[in-house]
Amino acid sequence: MSLSATVPADHPKAAPRRIGVLVANLGTPDGTDYWSMRRYLNEFLSDKRVIDLPSWKWQPILQGIVLTKRPFTSGANYKTVWNNEADESPLMTITKAQVAGLRERVQEIWGDRVLVDFCMRYGNPSTESVVERMVKAGCDRILFFPLYPQYAGATSATANDQFFRALMAQKWQPAARTVSAYFDRPDYIEALAGSVEKALNGATPRKLVASYHGMPKRYLMQGDPYHCQCQKTSRLLRERLGWAPEVIDTTFQSVFGKEEWLRPYTVQHVAELAKQGITEIAVISPAFSADCIETLEEIQGEIREAFIHAGGKEFTYIPCLNAEPSHLDVLTTIIAENLGGWT
Repeated sequence: MSLSATVPADHPKAAPRRIGVLVANLGTPDGTDYWSMRRYLNEFLSDKRVIDLPSWKWQPILQGIVLTKRPFTSGANYKTVWNNEADESPLMTITKAQVAGLRERVQEIWGDRVLVDFCMRYGNPSTESVVERMVKAGCDRILFFPLYPQYAGATSATANDQFFRALMAQKWQPAARTVSAYFDRPDYIEALAGSVEKALNGATPRKLVASYHGMPKRYLMQGDPYHCQCQKTSRLLRERLGWAPEVIDTTFQSVFGKEEWLRPYTVQHVAELAKQGITEIAVISPAFSADCIETLEEIQGEIREAFIHAGGKEFTYIPCLNAEPSHLDVLTTIIAENLGGWT
């Protein structure tokens, strides 16, 4: 007797069982206008994983001061890199390309049994909406994959938090797994090294600056492993390239507020290099899986200008791994390893 014969006629229809792979990135505003930027920044800067000040202290500052001015400046910055043809941010464009490449690879391995989709921690598509869509598509198991090579409470952890909050809304909650940081995987380091060799035509630069997104130093002292994982990624990259220790410097960018953040600050460090007579540098951003406002506008704008203004001559930015085949191969391997026992 078939299973369908035992189900009452008025029973709700159920989709065939599938496994979901949900990749997540930081997020993006829907547009560069004031209100789109304000909604995005409000969600981002209200996250206690990002700004851990008490709400009674932070929210009046955020709502009364920060969100009055910052949407205008952030919107202007986004306009310089906005994908006008698709009317979306570069992060959205690249994430879509990454997911398309992953779907092709997953289809070849598991066919229609595994569904790949993406969400953003802040903005759209929201984590909750995509989890809801996956459950309706029959996913009773979901692998959640934050696209951050190095773990940080303000990136990986808050993405996981939002994923678990989305699961709380489900009547029939799917089984769940999360992917851990992959900052020291040999295949990830190999992909990074390949991008460096391609950009520099195999030459060794006078200085390669590995610029990671910053965080308050206090978070490190409280036990966040991000700083240590960044340092290890830089060291493994240097060892794979066969360079001397002094060739690669690890720095941190995107400082916000008056609190001390992880040092050295990229914008100050590149200026100091120029003043020391190092007039040719290359910059890479190993903490980002996709180029975004922090790389396309901050590094190639503010940080480049600081270097040139201080006497620098040649500034080479090495793009993120984005949707490069080597990167997608790494991500597919990580997915396959984490689906063990489910497939």
